[in-house]
Amino acid sequence: MKENQVIDYIQLGIEKGLIKILDDGKRIEYVEQKKSRLYTNPEEQVQVEAYCRLILEYGYPKHRVQNFVVVTMGSGKKEADIVVYNDDECLEPHILVECKKQDVSEAEFKQSVNQAYSYAFALPNNVKWVWVTSKIKNDYFRVDKRKNTRKSESDIPPYGVDKLAPYKFVKGADNLKYKAGEQKFFELHVVAEDELTRRFKLAHNALWAGGQLNPSEAFDELDKLIFCKIWDERAYHEKGKPYDFQVIQEDGKGKTEEEKQRNALIKTNEALLNRVKALYEKGREQDKEVFRDNIRLTPERVRTIVEYLQDINLNKTDLDSKGRAFETFMDSFFRGSFGQYFTPRPIVKFIVDVMPITHESLVLDTSCGSGGFLLHALDKVRHKASQLYPDHETDPDERIRWHKHWHDFAEKRLYGIEINEQISRAAKMNMIIHDDGHTNVISADGLLKDNKLQELTTNNGFKYGRFDFIITNPPFGSAVKLTEKAYLDTYAFGQRDTSWLDLKNSGVKNRDTQSTEVLFIEQCHQFLTAGGYLAIVLPDGVLTNSSLQYVRDRIEDWYRIVAVVSLPQTAFTATGAGVKSSVLFLRKYSADTTHALQQQKLGLQSALLTENKYQAEISRIEKEKKKILDQATDAIYESELSYFKKTEAYKVWKTEKSAEYTEQINELKERLEEAYLLKKQSELPDYPIFMAIAEDIGYDATGKQTGQNELDIISQELARFIGEEVNREPV
Repeated sequence: MKENQVIDYIQLGIEKGLIKILDDGKRIEYVEQKKSRLYTNPEEQVQVEAYCRLILEYGYPKHRVQNFVVVTMGSGKKEADIVVYNDDECLEPHILVECKKQDVSEAEFKQSVNQAYSYAFALPNNVKWVWVTSKIKNDYFRVDKRKNTRKSESDIPPYGVDKLAPYKFVKGADNLKYKAGEQKFFELHVVAEDELTRRFKLAHNALWAGGQLNPSEAFDELDKLIFCKIWDERAYHEKGKPYDFQVIQEDGKGKTEEEKQRNALIKTNEALLNRVKALYEKGREQDKEVFRDNIRLTPERVRTIVEYLQDINLNKTDLDSKGRAFETFMDSFFRGSFGQYFTPRPIVKFIVDVMPITHESLVLDTSCGSGGFLLHALDKVRHKASQLYPDHETDPDERIRWHKHWHDFAEKRLYGIEINEQISRAAKMNMIIHDDGHTNVISADGLLKDNKLQELTTNNGFKYGRFDFIITNPPFGSAVKLTEKAYLDTYAFGQRDTSWLDLKNSGVKNRDTQSTEVLFIEQCHQFLTAGGYLAIVLPDGVLTNSSLQYVRDRIEDWYRIVAVVSLPQTAFTATGAGVKSSVLFLRKYSADTTHALQQQKLGLQSALLTENKYQAEISRIEKEKKKILDQATDAIYESELSYFKKTEAYKVWKTEKSAEYTEQINELKERLEEAYLLKKQSELPDYPIFMAIAEDIGYDATGKQTGQNELDIISQELARFIGEEVNREPV
């Protein structure tokens, strides 16, 4: 069997005539016994697969495999799910199988082990083996009714075999190939996305449900063990040799049978922990940035996780499936534990699809979260590699070129910054699951200057003026305070500019606070190379609020505005945010172009000030105001002047008069601002901007799929527009 082959035992059982699906999938019939059950029952679905595997995989004659065997328990009767017999008359039970639904908890699974054990001892004659399965998790025991013992084993024996090797999973085994009388080993198999998601969640829950770890610590430890699992799969194993990331049974010594079994269990778990730690250290030698702390789990808890993952092949599982499974697991965990929300997949896909990213591009996400933008960029390059090298699956030479095309991009050209240490580790794991790129994800404040970022990590790739593309969704709504972040006054947006209509020459002043999304616009500008692209999700206030005109003015100076795509109000509602947002696509000007634009703007402003005699007009209004206010007190005696100015009537009158002249000044400024806007429109360089409004992007406010995504249509048009824009005049 190929490592990435998925065996559908249900379908195979139908083809071999073992089972029938009836009533449009509602019922299952076991043909040999002429018994039918409700197939919508989750436990029945597990039992059907176990039944088919016993016959097709382990080689037991179908007439010796019985379902729903009645067991007398004292004065009552129970029903064992499956019993495999040694004889054709089905009088000598050999294996008892207890089936549980796939999402059974760790505690419930342990209870089912005791339940199966009691069934085995209640059956007449001597059952030798017990198999407890939820499909996802399996426990195997050799039992001895006379000695009242059970010994943990690596598997149940195939037909005609009694003694088993201490391990089950070996490199290159054929899961369907069976030879009577010989030990059967298994190759790792791939699983579907929903099952992989379930395994991740169950393993995580098993770690923290007992109270020894909190959910956050459990997530970190699960991350580490997934890393070890992947590293074991990638390590070289000779054909026929066992994998290390599995439970391998050890013998124990002792005076009594009970003592031997207890010592065997301890020895087995400790040996497993040592193998896992060795895998972890090998991985850390390759990349010390991935996990800096050690595995902190007990041998028993390591075994718990290994049992959920040991039989599957993560490396061979479809990239999209395992990526979505891990992201679904991450999303549910971070949303529940931290209130953290990641950019919805349709928006991420849209942004990456329209960007002309190639395997030679340097790509950065300054607020990478779980790494969604980076992974879609990697998938884009990998897809292109498959187009360039269509025979990579059959031609070894072409496979080398195919792998190098996208793997070099993943390892050397994808960069991410995430402020939350735990989320950054999750992003690294996400990259590992997608086959590298993780070395360039760091945990740091994405607003730190590049030299500070380089001080925090051994990775010196985070340099200003280096990146071809930045794709990001910065945090909204929070503010950076000067009293908390000293770097605020190093940003242009951390300073309060003097208006060109300010004649008092008050000069530049530091801002006390600035919103994170505004600062990220400037940070991205600094990281980009001239001609580089920025795709950034921003709240609509940045594009529309009059108080943020200074931000839009800077954007005009720094970037060529390529496109603005408005997202629906519901775009982020399902992920916990209701801010109306848009995606802004920008292309960085060269320093010379920015300087020329700024000088041209200054020239327009200066001309307007001169043409409208602005300074003289402001002076006239101020003098007239002073004259009117002075005249009001001319007839007042000096001795009464102080009292008069304190009267309520005078205060009201002075306020009203001052407001009249302030209004005159404001009207003059508004006229000049409008004139300046018209001047800019007519005299500054003109270029097309792509504008679009998306009202349905594939899901509603609850996250339910709508079956329609307008971003797909916009994506095609915008990608074409950007392709043409690249070939327009240089920036």
